[in-house]
Amino acid sequence: MKMLINGERRDSVSGRIFPVHNPATGDVVGEAPLGGEDDVVSAIEAAGEAFPDWAAKSPRDRAKVLFLAAGEVRRRNTDLAALLTAEQGKPIREAVDEINGFANILEYYHGISAVPRGEFANLKGYGRTTVWRRPLGICGAIIPWNMPAIIMGWKIGAALAAGNTVVLKPARTAPLTCMRLAEILGEAGLPPGVLNVVTGPGETVGREIARNPAIRKVSFTGEVETGRQVALDAAPALKRLTLELGGSDPMIVCDDADIGKAVEGVIRGRFYNCGQVCTAVKRLYVDESIADEFVRRLTARVEEIVVGNGMDRGVGMGPLNNRAGLERVVDVVDAARERDEGEIVAGGRVPEGEQYKRGFFFLPTLVAGVSHDSVLFSEEVFGPVLPIAAVSGLDEALELANNSRYGLGASVWTRSADVIARATEELDAGIVWVNQHLRIPPEVPFGGTKASGIGRENGSRALDEYSEEKAVLVRL
Repeated sequence: MKMLINGERRDSVSGRIFPVHNPATGDVVGEAPLGGEDDVVSAIEAAGEAFPDWAAKSPRDRAKVLFLAAGEVRRRNTDLAALLTAEQGKPIREAVDEINGFANILEYYHGISAVPRGEFANLKGYGRTTVWRRPLGICGAIIPWNMPAIIMGWKIGAALAAGNTVVLKPARTAPLTCMRLAEILGEAGLPPGVLNVVTGPGETVGREIARNPAIRKVSFTGEVETGRQVALDAAPALKRLTLELGGSDPMIVCDDADIGKAVEGVIRGRFYNCGQVCTAVKRLYVDESIADEFVRRLTARVEEIVVGNGMDRGVGMGPLNNRAGLERVVDVVDAARERDEGEIVAGGRVPEGEQYKRGFFFLPTLVAGVSHDSVLFSEEVFGPVLPIAAVSGLDEALELANNSRYGLGASVWTRSADVIARATEELDAGIVWVNQHLRIPPEVPFGGTKASGIGRENGSRALDEYSEEKAVLVRL
């Protein structure tokens, strides 16, 4: 595939390319141009030329393009999902859900973007006052490899609906689906230059997006340290920022919880997408009165998960997306084992077998009785490893849940209205689930507290994140 700049497929200025590998097999599934600063500048110029006409369109006309694109994405779901699985690794059923999720986001912004946004007042002594919202201009989007279609939708849906143009950088290990989705938007009527996709390294393409003064806002999803660098690069131009920087989401299971439902919540909440989700369950706190039974039932379910190539029938968990991710998981588990920081009751190793040798596979892993100072609790482990600790009650659970530099998501599992009221009030997180975890509809604002980032994506407020207010006072 080639980059998309001004509605045209282009090679990089350097002419260099890079391969995209299937993380389950190591096979090359595609290639993309190795872009650089010059390619970003070309994309910015195209976005700048396209901005006035796109911003001048009515919100209803902009929304029609999103709606038509969503329909086409749904019609091509099978092919898009297969491409996503090939480059990212997730099971095909998860890829189908993600592609549908991208379409859901476009349809959501089609539905709300025509609703007038602004304020009106007749202030005595000042006259008639209106507050308009207008698009920012050129926006930059830098997305990761774990959920490329969904996160692309989060960033471009609101930006385009609000009247902005966008320069998007997908991740190097999973750019192909994003490039195909951008093509579909163009086929649906998105004018040339409104959405541009530049592929390449973060240290060149990403940094130019972050620091180029022509870009008014940058939305970034990724690691904390990279997010800090994006903020530093964007600071001289005083850009608006949305930074979603990961999390270490706690799940609290109370003594009155439905154990069966909570176990299933862990299975989906931790091992979906091989645990490579910012809001995945990454710390599990279970009331000590039910901890033994809970761990026993959870271990039995984890051992039923079939690990393999995401395209194969019956596979419940695919590989990690890249070698660095696998090595990180192996190192963390080995260190916990060497320091005796808990008991590995399931998994804890690379699976055996010829079919696993070329991919980045790791068995779904449970570590029970983990000490609270373990790196398994203190840092975000981006893979299929779940530390478990028994707690004496809600007070201890809430204290430990909040004892983290992250504050993205959290969940509590209980039948008690009093516990729900207290937990939802006291958990320091941007999103709190009750008797569920991981689900994020496009209608709900998404973002975190503390080191999990700043700003919000999704929901009607995302339109405010991609627009600015202009007050007008009129006296006659």
